[in-house]
Amino acid sequence: MSRDIPPEFLITNFNDRIAAIVESTYPNLLQHYKDEDFLQCRAILASTIEVAGSINDFMLGLIPGDEREYLSADLIDRSEANGNEAFDVIPSEFLNSLTTSGLPNFKIKLKVGTPITLLKDLNPSEGLCIGTRLIVTRLANFVLQAKIISGKNIGNLTLIPRISMSPLQSPWPFKLIRRQFPIVVSYAMTINESQGQSFDYVGIYLPNPGFSHEQLYEAVSRVKSRHGLKILINDKDKQTLETTSNVVYKVFQNI
Repeated sequence: MSRDIPPEFLITNFNDRIAAIVESTYPNLLQHYKDEDFLQCRAILASTIEVAGSINDFMLGLIPGDEREYLSADLIDRSEANGNEAFDVIPSEFLNSLTTSGLPNFKIKLKVGTPITLLKDLNPSEGLCIGTRLIVTRLANFVLQAKIISGKNIGNLTLIPRISMSPLQSPWPFKLIRRQFPIVVSYAMTINESQGQSFDYVGIYLPNPGFSHEQLYEAVSRVKSRHGLKILINDKDKQTLETTSNVVYKVFQNI
């Protein structure tokens, strides 16, 4: 059974989908792009890493300032390769292309004022835990300076180094070691990455037909109140959807 999504939540009138969800969630961004309070209470939630990355790249292009790219060093953990010589011929370009939840990207693009989220516990006693959100205040060659904008130590400045990371459960037949800053840009994030967090304003962007109703349910539950929620959903023909399953509809009545 399907039910209409309440019209108050839907974004239906737009020329560019990404621009529409960005303007809805981050209105007047150029006036607030360094405002910690503005950034901390907002997020765009997407179904995949790739979609979230496209939104983050779009938003980085909007804000002023010089952009810097940081590339990782990637290799295969030989201690777990079990002598398999096939791993010796895997090109670095292939390793660089790999992405998975909890692992930083091979290429990270940043500007001063960019919101980021930690992917690893660095110093829990100082509030630097997985999921902590920060805003970049300085870009150096081998370290980032950032200000904490969530948790118990809001306002504190910290330095973030490059570290070596591997996924807890490798989705590949080898263990990838990636030396990179343990962060992800977080104007937009995946629905899975948002677990345990809540925001005053949430934009849900689901441009692919393969999303599940459970994903939509989880995304909707991240917003604190109904006035802060906007949704843009497409079907396989890129047409805006206005219906969803009845089990998901119930959550709209509870926010």
